Amino acid sequence: MTESLHTDGDRTVLRMERRFRHPRARVWAAITEPEHLSQWFPSRAEFDPVVGSDVRFDMDGERFDGRVTEAEPGRVLAFTWGDDHLRFELHDDGDGCRLEFAHTFTDRYGAASFASGWAQCFVGLEQVLDGAPVTAASPSAEQHDAYVEQFGLDAGVVSAGPDGWRVRFERQLTAPAEVAWPVIERLADPPADHLLERDEPKLLAYSTPGGGLVRWEVGEGTGHGARLVLTESAPAAAGSADAVAAAWRATVAELARDLRG
Repeated sequence: MTESLHTDGDRTVLRMERRFRHPRARVWAAITEPEHLSQWFPSRAEFDPVVGSDVRFDMDGERFDGRVTEAEPGRVLAFTWGDDHLRFELHDDGDGCRLEFAHTFTDRYGAASFASGWAQCFVGLEQVLDGAPVTAASPSAEQHDAYVEQFGLDAGVVSAGPDGWRVRFERQLTAPAEVAWPVIERLADPPADHLLERDEPKLLAYSTPGGGLVRWEVGEGTGHGARLVLTESAPAAAGSADAVAAAWRATVAELARDLRG
């Protein structure tokens, strides 16, 4: 099992490989025939594996369309999935089959959610191939956060300008905003006389003694939970941006641990 994350222009590509102990023809049927696909894929999907064919998705009553972009019978299938693109490529591997999967999308900080979700989907696919009941569960918070670290999504971005520096962290959380908010307030703990704005559970903003500004913004994320954007900006003389980034990285990691329970 291998997973990697790459950048392609302004898009992000998640690549995953899995080996199945079944021949390629059987795996091909499981990724193209609706009665098999519906047991492990995130939504129902109906299509002809022919380039240009429409794909009809139904995810718990939410219907949307895609289009087959690549099809080589028994080997390659690719289609759009909303704004995303999915590609499946099969290779003979001894008496089994190796799947090379690629998911292309714009939301880089959602990559851990996508990876952990697909990992569980592929557990379900293996159960379908084995003829066993599909018991694959939703991904755990631990599984999600392991991918955050593996892909380096826990690292902040430090930028500098004529007026000073800025540190930014974006983190997909594993709990909704209402659950994350009390933990955020405890970790931030701004002095009352520095508090600038508080809009539970969306925004917490306060000044720092060095003349900087900290903002915790909590918005909509993937299916795992809310999305946090944490920034601190300050004049160049306020201190080391790298040191601030290291401190915030540890704080965000603590938030993630608390949400895992």
